[in-house]
Amino acid sequence: VVNAPNDQPEGVLLVDKPSGMTSHDVVDRLRRKFQMRRIGHAGTLDPNATGLLIMLIGKATKISQFLISLDKTYDGVMRLGQATNTQDIDGEVTEEKPLPDDLDEERLREVMKSFRGDQYQTPPMFSAKKIDGVPLYKMARKGKSVEREPRFIRINSFDLTGTWNPPDAPFTMSCSKGTYVRTVVHDLGQKLGCGGHLISLRRTLIDQFDLADAHTLEAIQEMNFVDLKQTLIPAHQAVPPHVL
Repeated sequence: VVNAPNDQPEGVLLVDKPSGMTSHDVVDRLRRKFQMRRIGHAGTLDPNATGLLIMLIGKATKISQFLISLDKTYDGVMRLGQATNTQDIDGEVTEEKPLPDDLDEERLREVMKSFRGDQYQTPPMFSAKKIDGVPLYKMARKGKSVEREPRFIRINSFDLTGTWNPPDAPFTMSCSKGTYVRTVVHDLGQKLGCGGHLISLRRTLIDQFDLADAHTLEAIQEMNFVDLKQTLIPAHQAVPPHVL
């Protein structure tokens, strides 16, 4: 734990979130480390997802609304032939079917391409989205399903990134805020008639912010206040002109 000086640091910190932690766990870790209450994040990652998380330190929490709205890019791997109740590898298998006989790499790319563009997406039951103040995943764990309001999203690109090695397919996706990548994968599996779920996901870009510039939690744990201040991106530099 670092003793906080009077002049509190403020700015944007790029973190490479490890698997197995919620985005809020990262906030708690930084609050304890730097003894600061005013820390938040701009854009949640599922616990199993890794990669770029924008942390807002001090007064920089005020720019959250501008950064949450930015487009995001992910690298992932999907598994076809199985659907799960959480739409990812953590869930219970709810459906298992053989891959279609005519499903080759060309056909898969073609169906993936059909998901591009503006559309409405229904948030999954296993998600942190709240209805009447209760996270959906808490209802889902009790076996409940409630009506969810579809929301507008945009998928800019959805492509294979490597060799199609059935049943697993590596992909990259660029999309608008609020897009559930695992839901896109689930819907792709339904469209193919065999089911599908997400087995790994890593966020690599948020607009102009790059995972290559992010710091691991281990590296941040070694920082003192001087290191932190030198690492932070000033709030006025962090907001892209196109969102103002």
